[in-house]
Amino acid sequence: MTTARETIDALLERSHQLGADPRTTNFAGGNTSAKGTDTDPVTGQDVDLLWVKGSGGDLGTLQENGLAVLRLDRVRALRDVYPGVEREDEMVAAFDHCLFGKGGAAPSIDTAMHALVDAAHVDHLHPDAGIAIATAADGERLTREIFGDDVVWVPWRRPGFQLGLDIAAIKEANPQAIGCILGGHGITAWGETSQEAQQRSERIIREAQAYLDERGAADPFGAHDDSREALPEDERRAKASALLPVIRGLASTDAPMIGHWTDTEDVHELLAGEKLAALAELGTSCPDHFLRTKVKPLVLDLPSDASTEEQVARLRELHEAYREGYAAYYARHASQDSPAMRGADPAIVLVPGVGMFSFGADAQTARVAGEFYVNAIRVMRGAESVSTYAPIDEAEKFRIEYWALEEAKLQRRPRPKPLATRVALVTGAGSGIGRATAERLVAEGACVVIADLNLENAQAVAEELGGPDRAVALRADVSDEASVVQMVADAVLPFGGIDLIVNNAGLSLSKPLLETTAKDWDLQHDVMARGSFLVSREAARVMIDQAMGGDIIYISSKNSVFAGPNNIAYSATKADQAHQVRLLAAELGGHQIRVNGINPDGVVRGSGIFAGGWGASRAKVYGVKEEELGEFYAQRTLLKREVLPANVANAVFALTAGDLSHTTGLHIPVDAGVAAAFLR
Repeated sequence: MTTARETIDALLERSHQLGADPRTTNFAGGNTSAKGTDTDPVTGQDVDLLWVKGSGGDLGTLQENGLAVLRLDRVRALRDVYPGVEREDEMVAAFDHCLFGKGGAAPSIDTAMHALVDAAHVDHLHPDAGIAIATAADGERLTREIFGDDVVWVPWRRPGFQLGLDIAAIKEANPQAIGCILGGHGITAWGETSQEAQQRSERIIREAQAYLDERGAADPFGAHDDSREALPEDERRAKASALLPVIRGLASTDAPMIGHWTDTEDVHELLAGEKLAALAELGTSCPDHFLRTKVKPLVLDLPSDASTEEQVARLRELHEAYREGYAAYYARHASQDSPAMRGADPAIVLVPGVGMFSFGADAQTARVAGEFYVNAIRVMRGAESVSTYAPIDEAEKFRIEYWALEEAKLQRRPRPKPLATRVALVTGAGSGIGRATAERLVAEGACVVIADLNLENAQAVAEELGGPDRAVALRADVSDEASVVQMVADAVLPFGGIDLIVNNAGLSLSKPLLETTAKDWDLQHDVMARGSFLVSREAARVMIDQAMGGDIIYISSKNSVFAGPNNIAYSATKADQAHQVRLLAAELGGHQIRVNGINPDGVVRGSGIFAGGWGASRAKVYGVKEEELGEFYAQRTLLKREVLPANVANAVFALTAGDLSHTTGLHIPVDAGVAAAFLR
C-alpha cells in the first residue's frame, strides 16, 4: 500500500516535470492531484484524502505547502448539495469545510474536477498544442481525428463544479478514454498511478503537436508583410529603449506598471503576418491567458521603419481608443454585481519590427504576461494551421475576467510594499552606500538597476538581491558621456523605464592644495560633478517621456558645506553636486520630478572609497590609526555614533517612499550631528 508520503512525493515530482516546459503549462497555470489515504489523528483510522495544487501555485516550483489537502468523502458529498450552475461559485467556499488538518494552500476552482473524476491521479494542463485544438473552429472533429475515442471532446464550460461533474460523467461513460480536450481551455488526463497520469498527459500533448506539425499549413499567419518584419537587432534594441518609457507611461494611466520587452521569433512572426490585426482583435482564449493579457492587445498599425516620433504620436492615439474600447467592453457586459472596472490600459502592446511590451504590477507579473501571450501566439498558429482560430466569445471572457472568485483572489494579495512598481538606477552600487541603498530599495519593493564600473561587483549584488525580476547589473563609467547614454538606454529595458535615480558613484583623493594636481581635480569632478550631471540629464529624458514623475537623489557629503583640511578637490565637487540638486529641483518640478540630496559624514565601514586609500589619507590627516577612523568620526559628532551605509540608504528610502511627496530641493544630513555642517 502506498503511504501518504510516497503519494505526495510522486505528485510533486510529476508536477515539477510537467511544469518545467512552458509549452506544457504556463507559470501558475494548470493543476495536478493525487488521491490516497492517511491516518486521521482524531480517530486513528485511515481516511481517504485528495492532495491538489492550491490556488495560485506554480507546478514547476510546487512544494508540499502549496497543496490543498481535503477529505475526499466530504468533497464528493457536495454533489448532494450542489445548487446548480447558476450558483456554482458558492461551492468554492464549501471546499474550506472539506479541508484535512491545518495549513496548506487555499483550494482552487478546479478542485471539484480532481475530486469527482474517479481516478487516483488527475492532471489539468494548458499546453499550447492542446489549446490549439481546443480553440479550433472544428476542434471536436480534430479531437476525434487525432485521438479516436481515447480522448473525448468537452464543449466550453467555465471552470467550476459543473465542469468537474461533466468530466467525471465523461470518464464514467468512456472507460477507454485517457483524458479530454476542454473546448477553449486545455486538457485533462488521468491515471491509476502518478506515472500513468503523466504519460497520458504527455501523450495527448505529443500527439496533438505531431498532428499540427504534419498537417499544419506553412503560413498560418498569412503572407509575410515585409513592411512589418523585424528590424536588425541593434535597431530593435534602440527603438525598444526609446519607446518603452512612453508606452509604460501610457499603460500606467490608471495604475503604475512595470514593463517587459519580449523580442522572440514567435512574436515577430505574428507581427509580420497579414492576419495580425484580425487575430489580435480576437484576443486570447484560455482563461489563464487573458486573465494576464487582458481581452486583447494594443497593436501599433505602422510599418517597422516608421520614425520614433510617428510611432509615439500614433501610440497615443491608439491608447486613447483602446481605453474607450475597453470601457465599452466593460459596459456591455457588467452587471450590478460585477466588480468595478480594474483599469482600461492594455497589458500587451505589439509594435511591428520591435516586439512585444507587456505590463504588470511587478516585474514577474509583467514578464509572465508576455510569456502567456507568446503561448497564445503559438495557440493561434496551431489553430490557424489546421482550422480557424475561434476563441470563446467576448461575453464569456468578461465572465472570467470579472469573476467574483477572481476578484476574491486579487483581494487576497498582500498589500504592495512602499516602492512597488518603482524602477531605480543606483550608480556605484557594487559596494558601500550604493550597495546598501540597492538592498533597501529592493526590500521595499523596487526593481533596481545596479550600475558600477566594476561589473563583477554589480553582478554579485544583483544576484544576491534576487536576480532579474528584482535587480539587474550594468557596467558604466559615469565620467564618460557615451557610457552614461548607453547605461540609461540599457537600464530602461529590464523593467520598462526609470523612476528613481541615486547618484552615488564617487571617489576621493585627500591632498593639501599645493599637492593637488589638475589631474586629481579633473578626476574627482569628472566622476562626481560631471558624472551625476550626465546621469541626471539622461534619466530626466526617460522620466519626462514616461510622464510619471520621479525622484533624483544625490549622495553628496557634509563636505559640501563643511570646510575641512587637505580636501579641496573632493569638497569642491561635492559642493557642485549640492548645487545641482537645487538647480534641477527648480527646473524639473514642472514634470513632477523631485530632486533631493543626502549629506553623509565619513562612512568608513563597507565603503569602497575608504578602502581605496581615502581612509588611510584621512587617518593620517587626523593623526589616528586607519582602523580607528570610524570611531574617530563618531566621537566628533553630537550623537557620538558612527555613520553606516545603511543609514544613508534609510534616508534615500525616506525621501522616495511617499511620505515626503511635497519635498524637493532638500539636503538631509546623515552625519550623526556635525555642527559645522548644519545647513543655514
